[in-house]
Amino acid sequence: MITVNAIGEKCPVPVVKTKKALQEITGPETVQVLVDNDVAVQNVTKMAENAGGKVTSEKTGDKEYTITIQMEGAPTFDSEEKETGETGQKGDTVVVISADHMGEGNEELGKVLIKGFIYALTQLDTLPKSVLFYNGGAKLTTEGSDSLEDLHTLEDMGVEIYTCGTCLDYYGLKEKLLVGSVTNMYSIVEMLSGAGKVLRP
Repeated sequence: MITVNAIGEKCPVPVVKTKKALQEITGPETVQVLVDNDVAVQNVTKMAENAGGKVTSEKTGDKEYTITIQMEGAPTFDSEEKETGETGQKGDTVVVISADHMGEGNEELGKVLIKGFIYALTQLDTLPKSVLFYNGGAKLTTEGSDSLEDLHTLEDMGVEIYTCGTCLDYYGLKEKLLVGSVTNMYSIVEMLSGAGKVLRP
């Protein structure tokens, strides 16, 4: 049996940890995942079922849940990776981030969500070609950002990180840029017009 301890982890970490465990499976195996909230139970269950697993879950404590995944063999989402023989490939997607939070409503929640979104990018089998930050999104590539570690990881994996220079100037952050490089509006238009897909959180 494989045990994945994701107690105390925020979305999307429980799903990412479980997926990595499933990707190691080559034959019949049981994976037990420990989480501390019902949303994680739902998210892990959906991913595992999509991978071909038989999933059950139970609440074992006040904030403790155990998810049991029965796999008959390698997960189905692993097929593309097996064919190519590699992960971390780069596609032609450009990710555009225009604020330091994700979605409308509570801004603090939005900051948690955008941090999770950027982390999730580092876990994709096919990485984006580049990530473009402008307007309030410029704050995410500068000193004090909670996403710097994940952005450096993306950069180390070959993803291009660009931040709008005019935006850095406007917010007084040009000297505080800590990851990637500065770009301009013409280059932004070129990147977006040449992208195979543009992803906006």
